[in-house]
Amino acid sequence: MSAVEAAGIFHRARGRTLDAFSAEEEREWKGPFYFIQGADPQFGLMKAWSVGDCDRGGDEWGQEIRLTEQAIQAINKLNPKPKFFVLCGDLIHAMPGIKAVFSGHYHRNAGGIYQDLDMVVSSAIGCQLGKDTHGLRVVVVTTEKIVHRYYSLDELSEKGIEDDLMNLMKND
Repeated sequence: MSAVEAAGIFHRARGRTLDAFSAEEEREWKGPFYFIQGADPQFGLMKAWSVGDCDRGGDEWGQEIRLTEQAIQAINKLNPKPKFFVLCGDLIHAMPGIKAVFSGHYHRNAGGIYQDLDMVVSSAIGCQLGKDTHGLRVVVVTTEKIVHRYYSLDELSEKGIEDDLMNLMKND
């Protein structure tokens, strides 16, 4: 499958609208169809449940990954194909080896630490809702640690990544 063909398969939401189904094409009833609904792959729960420690035991995802792959393979074999697939419920139960979670959407820098998990919220490239400047976060990952720093767009353009972060990548 070419990149152009592949790009046509996946649809993304834009302007709070999913363009997978056009209003024009879907406006009128065209007959029966079906869709697939899956729930709770909850990566990590099977191990946690098996060891009786649902708070800390979910450090392996292997079983859930195999089952999710099996589900996808089964759906892909169906003929006719479902109109769409919806996945509901918990996607993950535990995050093995995860030291930091990076996100945005808050339009300002924020974060905190909970049980050795660093939650990092990066401010926006666009509209700022706090006092931070428009910018990007550089994240350096080594075998020992994760180091991150927020740069304004001007600062990153003019000065680049600081030497201490660059040196981390050379020394690993």
